[in-house]
Amino acid sequence: MTHFIYLVRHGEHQDAQHGLHDGPLSARGRRQASLVADRLSGVPLDAVWHSPLERAAQTARIVAERLPAVSPEPSALLFDCVPTGMTPETPAAFEPFFGSITEAEVDAGRAQMADAVSEYLVRRQGDVHELLITHNFVIAWFVRHVLQAPEWRWMTLNQAHGGLTVISQKHGRPWTMNAFNDLAHLPFELRTGLPEQSLV
Repeated sequence: MTHFIYLVRHGEHQDAQHGLHDGPLSARGRRQASLVADRLSGVPLDAVWHSPLERAAQTARIVAERLPAVSPEPSALLFDCVPTGMTPETPAAFEPFFGSITEAEVDAGRAQMADAVSEYLVRRQGDVHELLITHNFVIAWFVRHVLQAPEWRWMTLNQAHGGLTVISQKHGRPWTMNAFNDLAHLPFELRTGLPEQSLV
């Protein structure tokens, strides 16, 4: 009996290249969402959760159109957030990133991710398959937690738009990483959202 969690980063949104926080999916983002749905079409999903932000909600709606047996539900625990600030262990190279992040934002992000881990990384009974459509930093935090890596390491984990990460837990065993940022379902021209040097 295994509990599977499929973590998907939302599709590319129209305003991503203009510095705006949220917006509807771009044409590429809609295609990414459709291909994620195709990739998951053989998975007996028990639940689909998504961030309330528009780019994640629209990704979830497209998945539901192609997988009509699922009914996506929003979860505030999957909002985009910054779960830590600078720590003594954080490399100085990351300091500029935190220059515009307030202490209140970090406190809220930390509390949110603590609640998210308590809500989702809890062993369910029987075989369970859950899909979480969320954001890069949230997925990175889940992965860091599963790998028991230092807190700052979430900053080094990046997912492409529509990338698929899979974690699982068998009864009595720790959580396991099955796949990270799998892009096999996306053609090269749809692989967006990663640093340019990572896309070659």
